[in-house]
Amino acid sequence: MIRCLAIDDEPLALRQLTSYISKVPYLELVAACHSARQASEILSVESVDVMFVDINMPDLSGMDFVKQLVNAPMIVFTTAYSEYAIEGYKVDAVDYLLKPFGLEDFRRSAEKVKKLYERDHAPVPEQATVATSDGDDALFFKTDYKIVRVATGDIVYVEGMSEYLKIHLESDSIPIVVLLSMKKLEERLPSNRFMRIHKSYIVNLGKIREVSKNRVLVGKDVSLPIGDSYRDAFGAFLGSKFLGK
Repeated sequence: MIRCLAIDDEPLALRQLTSYISKVPYLELVAACHSARQASEILSVESVDVMFVDINMPDLSGMDFVKQLVNAPMIVFTTAYSEYAIEGYKVDAVDYLLKPFGLEDFRRSAEKVKKLYERDHAPVPEQATVATSDGDDALFFKTDYKIVRVATGDIVYVEGMSEYLKIHLESDSIPIVVLLSMKKLEERLPSNRFMRIHKSYIVNLGKIREVSKNRVLVGKDVSLPIGDSYRDAFGAFLGSKFLGK
């Protein structure tokens, strides 16, 4: 089941959205929220695969809410204003539903969500990662029933998802998903170029663009948290590279 969060400040629109979700057999409603604040509270305690979010909400718009999320689930925006469509796709929204939309429009969006979900959760027959034997700076990963070669310098960061890892590359917007432990990959990556900064993240130190408070900015405006247990080691790395007063 694909776990959903419905967010809309209009009671009738929210009721319609939850009704549509109930009519799609592979969708499961986690919660129906009247505000971004309420949705944020749900996300802090529940895992969610996709959010159906109204853009035009008071206090905090759906667009601004999604932009501030560190690890946003899949997003489908809903709104009565068509001018938001282009901006919606700028934040990698799966789809955009223009109100008033019917059940068939919703089903089409749900199908897009389902395809992405199945791609990211496709079963991997067995785990495998092997460094090349000729001294080449690369690793091999088994994913989607094939073995792919990845240059370690192409890795921007690694994201842990339970027993799976998402390996985010500079050369491809679609990450590689592998069945592998974070600890095992951490052991195979060059320790002088990669560092674990959070229980769920390993970062390529050469891809860090900015460090601000307890976060690092890498790649195309991706913000990653620095965990409490990893802050001292990361601070020591920064200190060894820092120039200035």
